[in-house]
Amino acid sequence: MAVSAVHNVDVCVVGLGPTGRALAHRAAAAGLTVAAIDPRPDRLWPPTYSCWVDELPEWLPATAIATRIEAPTVWARREHRIPRPYCVLSKPGLRDALPLDQATVRAGRAVRVEPHVVELDDGSIISADVVADTRGLPALGSRRAASAHGIFVDAETAAPMVTDGQGLLLDWRPDNGASNDEPPSFLYSVPLGDGTVIFEETSLGLRGGMPQHELRRRTLNRLAAHGIRLTGSEPTEAAHYPLDQPPPKKGTGRVVPFGSRGGMMHPCTGYSVADSLALVDTAVDAIADGRDPVAALWSPRARFVYWMRMRGLWGLGRLTTEQSIAMFEAFFTASPRGQRALLSAHDDYTALGAVLVNTVAHTWPFRWRYDLVGWTNRNRWVGYEYEPAPTREPRRIG
Repeated sequence: MAVSAVHNVDVCVVGLGPTGRALAHRAAAAGLTVAAIDPRPDRLWPPTYSCWVDELPEWLPATAIATRIEAPTVWARREHRIPRPYCVLSKPGLRDALPLDQATVRAGRAVRVEPHVVELDDGSIISADVVADTRGLPALGSRRAASAHGIFVDAETAAPMVTDGQGLLLDWRPDNGASNDEPPSFLYSVPLGDGTVIFEETSLGLRGGMPQHELRRRTLNRLAAHGIRLTGSEPTEAAHYPLDQPPPKKGTGRVVPFGSRGGMMHPCTGYSVADSLALVDTAVDAIADGRDPVAALWSPRARFVYWMRMRGLWGLGRLTTEQSIAMFEAFFTASPRGQRALLSAHDDYTALGAVLVNTVAHTWPFRWRYDLVGWTNRNRWVGYEYEPAPTREPRRIG
């Protein structure tokens, strides 16, 4: 078999998910020579991507947004309307907004990824000044996780809970059939702009995550409580990934992890795409200037923010349902800046510190604060045994 080589490119991007494609696109647009590697470079990504509208970079066109929600709803002890526009991204629109016409795209799997060399499974070698690894997250194992099971329901059927222009960001109402003696989960539900609504029961912070069959059971319980009956043939999606991927170490001459692989997975929310899109030009500018992209992306303030968010993740993973509701009730009465500092700001450490202290201080009853900060019940759900899975698994997409 003949071995081909591509020499002297400025950047080789390994992995063409949304963040990898954005990095390759913006690097090429900045005049850098780019090679991009992915087993299926033209695929349409399976997951559903959402974010706050103000997180998106100005260069991204409006066609990347599938649907917009002006004030999403949070249910804790009571209903909260968050006056901050939220959106679901259009996967075709996002892909089309990140063309790779100016890059060399190779279909293949990387079997060796080193600081200046990438080898493909067909023996091809690509040499680059900078190699960026954007292949997503490693295996979950027993790490603290985000787990979700989503069911796609047509908009007419979904109307008793969610209609066009509405969205449930976190729904902690007690209608998923789980008791306070079981690990907690909440519902996320938004219209997707294609005539369907996703209902997605979600768990955050548990070691090893929550099984899909348990999340599905809870989702169906919620829908039934609101009079929504399904046929059983509705398509689904599954999410199950670690939340504690740390920022990479600084230093030139290294492979540069970017996106969720590079510490941009938010430990408390599981979001990463918007932050990666917002920071992609920071990475590209550093590469173009010959500086360390990791140092440019991860200032001491940003690393401190990540450290504080990890404390929030650990807190999420040891609370009961009642404690989670109390904690989110306290958080969503904080100032808009405080909420943004936790939910999306990359380096606003002063506001983040203040909102974390405020959230603990306003979580009630008082004794629950000990669990939140880890003085008691630190490993509450470790080793929890769920009911067995049903014999038939639901049909999935993606």
